Amino acid sequence: MSVPLYVPVLPTRPHAVSAYRALTPDLQRRIAPLWTLPPRPGFSPGPLAQLIRKEAGGVSAVHRRGSGWLDAPFADEVEAEVLSDTLSPEWWEQRNLWPVTGPGRPGAQQSLALAAVGRREGGRLGMRVRLLGAWSDGTIAEVLELLDRCPPGCPVDLLLDLGTVLPDRPDAAKEALRTLDALVPLTSWRTVTVMAGGFPAPPPDFREGVPYEAPRSDWEAWEEIQHSEREFLPRLVYGDYGILPATYAAQVPVSSNGGPPWGVLRYTTARSYHLSKVPHGTQYDDINREAARCLTRLEDFRGTAAGAGERWLRDRAQGVTGTGNHTVWNRVGNVQHMTFVARSLA
Repeated sequence: MSVPLYVPVLPTRPHAVSAYRALTPDLQRRIAPLWTLPPRPGFSPGPLAQLIRKEAGGVSAVHRRGSGWLDAPFADEVEAEVLSDTLSPEWWEQRNLWPVTGPGRPGAQQSLALAAVGRREGGRLGMRVRLLGAWSDGTIAEVLELLDRCPPGCPVDLLLDLGTVLPDRPDAAKEALRTLDALVPLTSWRTVTVMAGGFPAPPPDFREGVPYEAPRSDWEAWEEIQHSEREFLPRLVYGDYGILPATYAAQVPVSSNGGPPWGVLRYTTARSYHLSKVPHGTQYDDINREAARCLTRLEDFRGTAAGAGERWLRDRAQGVTGTGNHTVWNRVGNVQHMTFVARSLA
């Protein structure tokens, strides 16, 4: 696994898998997604194992050119036991996916990640530390305990997860730097990734024909970290949560019939996130075309040469392609976002 250019946190859902598959081969090789299995409390072991096997297999199948991470940060004790039995250390041997663990995890999940990385020559372990508020020095002891259990010589990557970073969290960069100052000296981390979710949820007054714009607060925090003059900056890697709010990763999946009767077209520009409301159903074709036009008319719209996401928006605006559904809208949004972010970083 070469040093990634960009680490998006992606759910193990069909729309995210399809989005990664749609990226050009050169971007797939430089992007290392942190695939995140959702929580499924209350599931009996048999059905839960089937879901884990299906989702992990789907993610594994698209990683032919590049590598990525696979994590289950929300697993409780019961889910962790099922995960350990389903994705045993042998499962990881022939796949371009690396295990992740972190402080505060169930013992079965931590043991699985450490055993899986120990079975592969040149194996790598992701250490995901979540920072949803202020930094606590008590985390250091937990991280050191996990590092002591790593196989000798095993490279470890630090994955600092800030969660949601919106304008109401102006000190996110300072919190991250305080944490990195405490964690970076603990070992020779292979890379240090800082991930944050900046795409907002739709506002309460969200309506058709009125696009919503929000600042890229997560990117602003990243730039503040980049200008901190820390010695570890050459090892620093950018990460985010793609086009969905960071809280989406922790949601229990609902059936295909669940959720609102409308969706969101999303677009990323250098300084802003743009959201446009789309009702679900072919009877709303005119409204949906106008939603796409709201984005293609942006001054910072990059044009169809930029990628598949922009081409779909152009075709939708012109009525060339169908209205789509939640899976399509999320896939297209992530394709444009990941393509733009990776090229910006390059």
